[in-house]
Amino acid sequence: MRLTDFWQRMADHFGEGYADTFARDHVMSELGGRTVRQALAAGWETKDVWRGVCSAMEIPFERR
Repeated sequence: MRLTDFWQRMADHFGEGYADTFARDHVMSELGGRTVRQALAAGWETKDVWRGVCSAMEIPFERR
C-alpha cells in the first residue's frame, strides 16, 4: 500500500482533521506500543500499520 493510500484511508475513517491527531497521539498495542507515526518512522510497512489500526479501532471488514 502506498503511503498516500494509507493517509487517504485514515482520513476517510477518522476525518481530515482528526486523522493526523490520532496518528500522533494514540498508542496501540497492535503497533508494539507505538503510535501510527512512530510505527511508520520505525520502518513498518503501511499495510501492517493499517491492519493494526483496523484491529485496534474495530474498523469494519468492508472498510479495511
